[in-house]
Amino acid sequence: MTAAMPEPQQPVDHAFTPAVRAVQQRKQSADIYRNMRMADTIDAELAAFVAGVRSFYLATSSADGQPYVQHRGGPPGFLVVEDERTLAFADFAGNRQFISTGNLSENPKAFLFLMDYARRQRIKIWGRCAVSDDPALIRRLMPEGYRARPEQALRFHVTAWDANCPQHIPQMFHAADVAAALAERDARIAALEAQLAAAR
Repeated sequence: MTAAMPEPQQPVDHAFTPAVRAVQQRKQSADIYRNMRMADTIDAELAAFVAGVRSFYLATSSADGQPYVQHRGGPPGFLVVEDERTLAFADFAGNRQFISTGNLSENPKAFLFLMDYARRQRIKIWGRCAVSDDPALIRRLMPEGYRARPEQALRFHVTAWDANCPQHIPQMFHAADVAAALAERDARIAALEAQLAAAR
């Protein structure tokens, strides 16, 4: 029988469990992380990051620990900061496998992984997630004008979060941002060409 894991006392304990600390000791990185701290509330920096998110990954696991990771995407602002401890989003209809929903029905512990490839930044968020069928909440969280059918809402209670270094993150840009930058460049070139033609 597996021994019960001790409940986290500090936000960092959600990531640095006794088993993780033991590996850090063995691999000689324990001193680096001995005084590591993580936040458990959403500050202005995290809220600004969340406001620009177009996609993220939601990790859940079944009662017996079988892991699952699912992508969630939408327009900037579809992941909403409700208060200093709560994130929420409308869950759009998809392939109807309901693996994340089923996992959350028996194990509310979840994890969000947010990535900004353009700025090479990533945010890791530990917490507990609950599914809601409240029509008013779903309507409030549904992004205006977005072509998708909301099926339910998910609320994520933050218990710890951390920002990672940019090491090994490939820099990539969203297609819409690239298209806008190219359109602006082309308009500027056209304006300069018009000025040159007029000066001749």
